[in-house]
Amino acid sequence: MSHSTVGPPFDQFMATADAVAQARPEVDLELAREVFLEAATLLHNGLALDGLDEHDTNAVVAGLCIDLVAEDPGAAVRARAQTTLEAPGDLHDPEGASAAYLISAGILQL
Repeated sequence: MSHSTVGPPFDQFMATADAVAQARPEVDLELAREVFLEAATLLHNGLALDGLDEHDTNAVVAGLCIDLVAEDPGAAVRARAQTTLEAPGDLHDPEGASAAYLISAGILQL
């Protein structure tokens, strides 16, 4: 997967890299893009989101985009996995989404 081949839903990662670099002057844009591209590649290859429908996949990727820039990404992802079960909002498969967060944390070694 390269910058130019990142498609939905993983293109959200590239947008997050751009936003983080713009909001935080100390963050190098190319390095941020490289890190998020690696995350997208690992999650894609690791099939972390397999089994989720398009709606839930987009929701999980959006949550990961927020959590991966948190002070403690691992804790943030694990907390989101638990919250997803307790307050699923409009998710179609809260259990699957929660599992996808935990699988993602494992794949990304958070």
